[in-house]
Parts: sequence; structure tokens; C-alpha cells
Amino acid sequence: MKLIYSLAFSLFILTCVHADPENYKNRTVKGTVIDKDNKLPLEYATISFYSITKQKIVNGTITDINGNFEIKVSEDIYNIKIEYISYSPIEFKNRKIDSDIDLGTIELSINLESLDEVEVIAERTTVEIRLDKKIYNVGKDLTVRGGNVSDVLDNVPSVSVDAEGNIALRGNDNVRILINGKPSGLVGLDSSDALKQLPAEAIEKVEVITSPSARYEAEGTAGILNIILRRSKLLGLNGAVTANVGHPDRAGVSGNINFRTGQVNLFNTLSYRYNESPGLWYSYTTFKNSGNVNDEKRDWIDTSKGITNNFGIEWYINETSSITTAMVFSDNSGDQNSTNRLLQYDPNGNLLSENLRLDPQLRDSKNIQYSFNYTKDFKNDGHRLTFDFQFEDNNNDEFSLINVDGIDTDILTQLVDNSKIFLRTDYVLPIGENSQFEMGYRGDYDDSVTDYKVELLNENTGEFEIDRGLTNVFNFRNYIHAAYMQYGSKINKFSYLLGLRMENTQLTLDQPTSGDFEKRNFTGLFPSINLTYEFDENESLTFGYNRRLRRPWSFFLNPYPNRSSLTNIFQGNPGLIPTYTGSFDLGYLNRFNNFVLTSSIYYQHSINIIKFISKETGETVDIDGQPIPVILRSPANIATEDRYGLEFNLSYSPNRKWRVNTDFNIYNSIIDGTFEDTNFDSENLTWNIRLNNKLTLPGKIDWQTNINYRGPSIDAQNRRDGVFSTNLAFSKDLFKEKASLAFNISDLFNSRAYTGQVETEDFITDREIRYRGVRTYNLSFTFRFNQKKKRTFQRNFDGGDIEM
Repeated sequence: MKLIYSLAFSLFILTCVHADPENYKNRTVKGTVIDKDNKLPLEYATISFYSITKQKIVNGTITDINGNFEIKVSEDIYNIKIEYISYSPIEFKNRKIDSDIDLGTIELSINLESLDEVEVIAERTTVEIRLDKKIYNVGKDLTVRGGNVSDVLDNVPSVSVDAEGNIALRGNDNVRILINGKPSGLVGLDSSDALKQLPAEAIEKVEVITSPSARYEAEGTAGILNIILRRSKLLGLNGAVTANVGHPDRAGVSGNINFRTGQVNLFNTLSYRYNESPGLWYSYTTFKNSGNVNDEKRDWIDTSKGITNNFGIEWYINETSSITTAMVFSDNSGDQNSTNRLLQYDPNGNLLSENLRLDPQLRDSKNIQYSFNYTKDFKNDGHRLTFDFQFEDNNNDEFSLINVDGIDTDILTQLVDNSKIFLRTDYVLPIGENSQFEMGYRGDYDDSVTDYKVELLNENTGEFEIDRGLTNVFNFRNYIHAAYMQYGSKINKFSYLLGLRMENTQLTLDQPTSGDFEKRNFTGLFPSINLTYEFDENESLTFGYNRRLRRPWSFFLNPYPNRSSLTNIFQGNPGLIPTYTGSFDLGYLNRFNNFVLTSSIYYQHSINIIKFISKETGETVDIDGQPIPVILRSPANIATEDRYGLEFNLSYSPNRKWRVNTDFNIYNSIIDGTFEDTNFDSENLTWNIRLNNKLTLPGKIDWQTNINYRGPSIDAQNRRDGVFSTNLAFSKDLFKEKASLAFNISDLFNSRAYTGQVETEDFITDREIRYRGVRTYNLSFTFRFNQKKKRTFQRNFDGGDIEM
């Protein structure tokens, strides 16, 4: 450990700007740093020297095991700062050094407020209430140790993750996901899959933005989830390493490390993961006209592995300006070996045909992203100018060799290349003490090419031939220009934030295979209103309104079919238009005794909503001489929707060893519309409830239980049954809280099955999906260096922070 700090300090010296070694011998400064309460020495406390004449930090050192330090510096006038993790710093300002000096014994006190800034997984999850969002500091959630971002999000209030990894906010799956406030390569082309590559330990907090202000992009009718990655602001070297193993076969290792001098902060998160996940998809379809039955079952083992690295440098040019540049790289591969068994029966139960389809799909995806940020703070507090640039390139390739009844019949190849450029600048101007004006511009430039090739076996020649009816190239371009302005102020107990955003979308759909080419250009205005009234420091009322949209993405627009089985086809719809939504949200917060209540009533009205339609194509597949109908699933703008609901979260913390948190969301969805002369009117009342309980047992063993229930739901074609699941975890700190050992079980009762029914005029399908076919076990070990666990103590609620 001493070697690590010696190397760290050497790097500190090398990165100090204009530090002249020849001048170090001039004057000696020494002293001793101790804890004010217990009088014990503080090893590795940081002492930095900020030159008044040069306007930057020019030298520094750390204390030894006895808390002593000694350093030679050139003659100058300095601000000398003494810092240690979780302690209030002490600063000697304008200290003229023209002779050797002894600063004597310097006593540092624990800073309770600064404990929230220590870059470790906190002992308690907290939520900060802001004018336009809630910020959930992830905390020490035992049930996601060794997991990934999807696991973390599934435990955040208002958020749910379904069987296929799709993320929803208040039951609405059109949620925009950002990383550090920007679109990110960590999300990539398929957010539900890419988020599984990022370890849970890399996350510092999640911002749930159900009523986004004009500052945020208009995409996402449900709102925005902004995932903030962990990054230290502390001087010196600190970090953590986590390793995990589990069953079904899974293993991984991740680490984060930070090193900061006075002007430079280097940060890096590196992770590798290997995971095997069994799955099940089962359907039992009865065709109303013939009475025949298709009994289809698909089992698979999904194996994935990959490495993700996020490296960056922050350079604090001076006290008002900084530059941050970062690179994200991920390389992931995997395979999904699936077995599809299809049986067909007549109305009397006699077997008509049998088919066995093997699909060993191989996947390979690579992503690289570069980002640059410049921030300029002016003299007035809050007066700021920022500029962001980001470029990323994604490649996502899939290859399958289909085998039917022992014969290779299909070769499917899909190559997707996607590149994005992101530009943004924001300017914030304070007006008086309680008001501010903000304006900005954003540009998104998204280009993607999907090359889909189908080769079918010619039974006469024994050769594979390209199917020109299915093989295609789809070029998709989506350029968005946006500008916004907003004004906010606080008058006594009342705060408001009013904004207006304009977005222009330029869409290009190019299909070289068919020769179809189309350009679209549309502009929309998106107002936002956010109001807050604080009755007192413990009770407040909020109101929000915003207009948002959902743009169809390239996969939804690609008109060529994509086959998951012989009898089930997905096909995009190039005629899709955006969905527009107006949302109202009324929230209430109250802290009383050991309880904290946050609740809201919300209403959304949407037009041109996108739903998935299932229907017979009129085509059949010949299996053992029997024609089997082919079912097509496709998106369409079918109706208007009115959605209203009630959500509340109640937490109870009677003491340091026990806390309970529950989250409940009930909503009703009313859909009114038709599609191709078929009525799709429906009304669906459903609910979700989550209960989280954490208790410290004797021996300082933490025990956490997470119980989830997602209520049944129904629409014009689909009925989904309720889903119940339970997660269990235990954790024990080791080596004076420098390490932790955690064991968790996901889906304790193996009950996370997604069942339901699809009914149309032509058929009825009963189905079951198990994204993770069995319960999973995970054991993880975390070791921290130069990081302290956040202490647990009683404190008053202030500044909108809520302990949960």
C-alpha cells in the first residue's frame, strides 16, 4: 500500500505545472496532521501549495505513518491547503514563505456533510428532490452486487425492467437513457443489451426525470433516466476493485481508479464480464378457422463476454475553467444457441407435423466514443458557459446458420454500422440573487447502415442462394437541431422554471435494394413548466408540465422482415410517424418522524401512439407436407392514449440498523383507435409494487430483501399476467471496512415468468417467456484503497436530501 502511495505522489510531482526542482531546496515547510477527536495521526493526508503569483498549484506532499510531512519549496506567497478524506480541510492563506517554517500540529475534524462526497458505495441510498428531477444515489444495494446497470435500474423507484431487458418508467417503455447527461456509446445500438455490459459498481447515481425541463431533449414520452458514473474529486490516488462469480456460470472483475493533483484528475473504469443465461420462449397457438394448433417451444443458452473501458482526464486550467476529455471503448461478443421445436396438431389432437430448428447465433459488437467538454465559470456564482462535443462509432454484427431437421437450410447475416456526432452548448446567466436565465443549442447527427442478407438452401443444387425478397440494405439518417431557453426564479417559498424548446428533425430513409428513397422534415415546439412551493424545510408541493415526442428508430422503420422462427416474423413500418405526448405531474414530499413520503399524481395524453400488431400474413410454411400459417408482428400508429396514475414512495428508518422502503405505482391506460378496420379500443388498469427491507444482523452482517410484483395488464390484442419475484442478499465488511464480501440470490423462488395471451380475429396464442430461466447466485468481493465507507449517523434533513 505504501508503494502505491509513493508512486501516486511521484506522479503528483511530475504533473505539477512549472514545478522547478532546483527551487525545492530553498525553504523547508513541515508539520504534523492528526484527528482532532482522537488525536491519532492521519497518514496520507495531502498538503498542496497554491502559488499566488503563478495562480496554480506548484507543489505538494503527503503525510507519513506518524502524520508528519516535510517539503522544500521556493520562496513565494502560498495558499497552503491540508486535506484528508471525509475531514474538513484547513487552509493557510497568503502565507509568505521566505524562511524555514514549522506549521506545528494541524487538527482536522470529521466533516459530516462532506461524507456524502466520498467516492464509495454509500451505506444508505438517498434521493435528492430537485425542481425538475429526483436524484437517486445508488448506495450500498446488496442485491445488485456483481450485477450490471439493468439490475440497478430495476431497483430504482418508478423504473422497471421486463423479461427482454426493456426499461420502462412508470410503465411506459419510451424512456430516454443518458450516460452523464449525454447519449453514450455505453448504451449503443441496443440499450437493453448494452447496459448489461456496464458493472453496477461503476454507477454513482441515477437521475429520474419524469418532468424534464426545456434543457433536456424532447425525445422520450415517459421521461429521461440519466446514469451518472462514478468519478472521484479527491486529491491523491483512490479506487476500488470488485470480483464476482456466480451460477449459472458467470464471472467478472471491475475496477475504478482516480488520481488527482491540484489541476489534473485522471479517472478510469475497466471491467470484464462473462455470463451464461438460459432462457425459454413458449407459445401455443390455436387458429380459429381451421382449428389446428401450433405448439412451439424455443430454449436457448445465451453466452456473452466483453470488456468495457472508460478513461478520461479533467484539467482544471484555473479556478474558473476546466476541460474534460474521455474515451469509452467496449468489445463484446457472444452466442445464443437456441433450439426451436414446432409441433402441429389437428382439432382432434392428432400430430400433423414436427419440426426441429437449431439456431446457433453469433454476435460481435464494438464501440468507441470520444468526448470533449469545456466549462467556463464566471465571477458570479452560477454564471457558466459549457460546450460538449462527442463522436462515436458502433458496429453490431450477427451471424446464424439455421439447421432444420438435421439439414442446414438458412444463413442469416446482419451487419449494422452506426456513427453519431453530438454537439451542445449551454449558457446560464444568474439574474439577481434568486433568478437565472438559460439558453442553449444541441445538434445530433445519426447515420446507420443495416445490411441484412438471407441465403437459403436450394434443394436441387445443394447450394445456398441469396433470397432477394428478404436480403436488403437500409440506410437511415436522423439529424436533429434544437435550441432552447428557460427562465427560473424563487420568490419566498415559491419557485418556478419556465422553458421552451424547438427541435427540427431531418429524416432520410434510403432502401437501395428496392430503390425507395424518402426524406422527411418536421419541426416541433416543446414547452415546459416546473413549479415548487415549500411549506417548510420538510414539506413541499411540485407541479410539472411538458410536451415530448417519440421518434421511430431505424429498426422500427426497416420494411424488410426479420425472422426469429419459421412461423414468426418481425417487420418494420416505414410509414411510422412520431408520437406526441403532453404530460402533467403533481408531486408531494413530506418528512415526518422517521418517515419520508414522496408521491405524485400524473396524467399523459398521447397521439399517434406506436403499438405492435400481430396478424396472419396469408403465407404458409410447408413442414412435413402440412401448410403452417406465418404470423407477422409489426409496429403501427394506431390510436390516441390517455394515461393517468398515482405513485408514492414511503421509507421508514427507525434506527441505524433497519430501514424499509416501498414504492407503489398504479395507472390506467385508455386507448382509442382503429387499424385496418380492426378496433383497438382498450382500457387497462394495472399496478407495480416494490418492497425493500435492509437489516443489520448480529456480527454486523447486512441482510437485504427485495420483493417485486408487477400487476396484470391488457390491451386490444394482449393480456399479460402478473409477475412476482424476490431477491435476497447478505454482506459483511472485512479488514476494517476496506473490503466487503456479498452474496445474493436473484429470483429466489424462480417465479419471474412472463405469461399471457395474444388474441386476434384469426388466432389465439398463449405464451410464456423466461428471460432468465433459473434463479441466479452471485458472490462478490470488493476491496477499496484510500476510500472510506460512508459513516452511518443521525442527521437532520436539509437541502432536499432524503435518506432511504
